[in-house]
Amino acid sequence: MSSNRQPGGALINRRQLLKAGMAGGLAATLSGCSLLPRKADYAPEQYVGAVGLPGGKFGISAINRKGQPVWESPVDTRCHSGCARPAGSQVLFFERRPGWAFYAFDALSGNRTHRVKAASGEHFVGHGVFSPDGRWLYVTASRYEPGQGIIAVYDAEQNYQRVDTFELQGIGPHELTLHPDGETLVIGLGGILTHPDYDRLKLNLDTMEPALILMNRHSGRIIGRFNPAHHQQSARHVSTGSNSRVYVAYQYQGPLHESPALIARLEGGQLQEIRFDEDTQAALANYIASVIAHPENDLVAAASPVGGTAVVFNGITGELLARASIPDCAGVQALAGGDFLISSGRGKLVRLGQDNQSRQIADLPVQWDHHLV
Repeated sequence: MSSNRQPGGALINRRQLLKAGMAGGLAATLSGCSLLPRKADYAPEQYVGAVGLPGGKFGISAINRKGQPVWESPVDTRCHSGCARPAGSQVLFFERRPGWAFYAFDALSGNRTHRVKAASGEHFVGHGVFSPDGRWLYVTASRYEPGQGIIAVYDAEQNYQRVDTFELQGIGPHELTLHPDGETLVIGLGGILTHPDYDRLKLNLDTMEPALILMNRHSGRIIGRFNPAHHQQSARHVSTGSNSRVYVAYQYQGPLHESPALIARLEGGQLQEIRFDEDTQAALANYIASVIAHPENDLVAAASPVGGTAVVFNGITGELLARASIPDCAGVQALAGGDFLISSGRGKLVRLGQDNQSRQIADLPVQWDHHLV
């Protein structure tokens, strides 16, 4: 793909991208369906993700439901995930671990409005979520010298001024989401100690203490803490679905020949682990990059870029309903009607549902990072 970044790093707008797309064949790479399914939450009709660009550059890219590029904005380093501000005015993306900043963009134009640096001695880990009214932003972060996980709270109405810090009493937070009650943060605590000076070296695999944490978003009080069955099931990604069910996905840090459960549902004050057949467990390669509980039904989807496998299962029974081989798949988005959209680091967008018929609906010249917004 030819670079979409202009000299000086200026934003490329929709008109320029469409022109470049027609010249470079971007639109022609759509396959099968010419209109992507609508999002299940009826958010703005565009999909936004962090992308890798030629020459080692990075950006944030948005496409519409026709698969056409809407905007692309350069960022200083690789980003991981993001979150949309309620009412659709902004979308945020977080630098990948260790993340020294997050960015806010106008959701429609892609114009960057803010770059917010992590506080001294802290780094972000790639995820955040807004309060229902869009004012308060909660971000997972770490104090890297003592190895303390925290939730950093920002006021979006005051140019993302830092206003509070909640202690997690643990190591290695990653994804967080807001429970449908609007009051409770659901947080995956991976339990893995790292330090920016040692790249991504894992420093405490023998003493990990991963957990799923429930926290009151106003006071920062921890109201629930639930540990996986094995101390090396790193609790990384979380989602809540219909009937307020809470799911957590693991990345197992133990021996490769072992294949423990990789997903659990919070029920009755305990993590009820969901294990698939041996062949599917092996295909997931002990690594889940995203888990999404569908808001319209009891289905849950998960993706493993390490195993190149995406699955859809019944969240209540744990029954495996669909499994697809999608190399480097990671991002998952719920679609209206009950299916899921899976993105890959190879530019693919694949629709997958309980009928177990995977449908490639776009093949774009971008490298999607791990999450779609």
